[in-house]
Amino acid sequence: MKKFFSFLGLILFVSTYTEAAQPDSSVIKRVNELSGIVQKKYAPDRRVEFYQLKQQTEAPLVYKLEVSRQEAATELKTLLSSENLFVQINEEVLPSRDLGEKVYGIANLSVINTRYGPDHAAEMATQAGLGTPLKVLKKERGHYFVRTPDNYLSWTESAGVSLMTKSEFENWQTAEKVIYTDLYGQAYSEASEASLPVSDLVAGNIMQLITESNGFYKISFPDKRIAYISVKKARSFDQWKDLPDPAADQILRTARNFLGIPYLWGGTSVKGMDCSGFTKTSYFLNGIVIPRDASQQALVGEKLDIHEGDSVNIAKSLKTLKAGDLLFFAANKKTRRVTHTAIYIGNGEFIQAAGLVRINSMIKGAKNYDDFQSRTMVGARRMLTAIGEPEVTRVNKHPFYQRIINQ
Repeated sequence: MKKFFSFLGLILFVSTYTEAAQPDSSVIKRVNELSGIVQKKYAPDRRVEFYQLKQQTEAPLVYKLEVSRQEAATELKTLLSSENLFVQINEEVLPSRDLGEKVYGIANLSVINTRYGPDHAAEMATQAGLGTPLKVLKKERGHYFVRTPDNYLSWTESAGVSLMTKSEFENWQTAEKVIYTDLYGQAYSEASEASLPVSDLVAGNIMQLITESNGFYKISFPDKRIAYISVKKARSFDQWKDLPDPAADQILRTARNFLGIPYLWGGTSVKGMDCSGFTKTSYFLNGIVIPRDASQQALVGEKLDIHEGDSVNIAKSLKTLKAGDLLFFAANKKTRRVTHTAIYIGNGEFIQAAGLVRINSMIKGAKNYDDFQSRTMVGARRMLTAIGEPEVTRVNKHPFYQRIINQ
């Protein structure tokens, strides 16, 4: 009998201890609710802000919080404290401490592909060309989580990025560089186009200049590879970035150079472009950085009135639109969520990446009339009058490309 009561006591003790060790499910639920509120406030768009709360242990209740904004971490802890939810939050405001001082980077290949996860099978997000400056936030499974100059967050494999400390990055910013101006070409191992290639190149690639002689630039890649390119296919980066604000004809000349290039989801280069990659690159090659995606581009620049009531009026559009304006389209007229963009040419024509880069018309009866896009147009913005405003930034005023004190 004595043994029986001892055994019963042991069972009750273990049961009581186990129940005490288990976290209250209502606490976990409330932590997740408060976290959702904070995430919605500070990181509603995963493309530009990062927020991730992961439960690490149950007894005691410990979470790991990774954020791109300190305010998000501060507010979550304040909300938890105000409701007497005593859980442990191990916070890290990116960039990750594991990176040490090397929290800057430069794209090291003609085009680096970036994705929404640290995996080759993850959805393609965007691309960045050789010489694109990056903020590096963390590393996982052989991939770096980076921020591009258009503020986009995505993952790219480590081979495509040369990491730098702040001083190394600033040295790159102030170094003499050249920008590749041909649509596509190669950098060579010697000052001869008959020599072996070092890398392919695409329009907009930026390389550090070493010397110039005999019709060739001797250039350096971010990973210190040395190569040569014809001076006819590049120009001084400093001269290029200090050119006056572009006019519509310059934007359209660049855009027309891409005619026939195939559509590629996430693409921003001559190797393939999606709709907003096409518009973004047409502006970038003229020294202007605009947001990456169509839905983001539709929020910046000068808003144009092309509506009658709730619908776009084509006749009014033809009177209002000017060459170089961006047009926006929504496949779902109910949600009106922008999913496509194009550049207006004039006389009812626009140029877009849809299947391939092509020119279409919004005028019924025209040989190149695009019925679907004309029916789904929901708005337009003028970027050329908004240069210098938030998110329509000259390269020579952008803190990624230009060393700016207290950036």
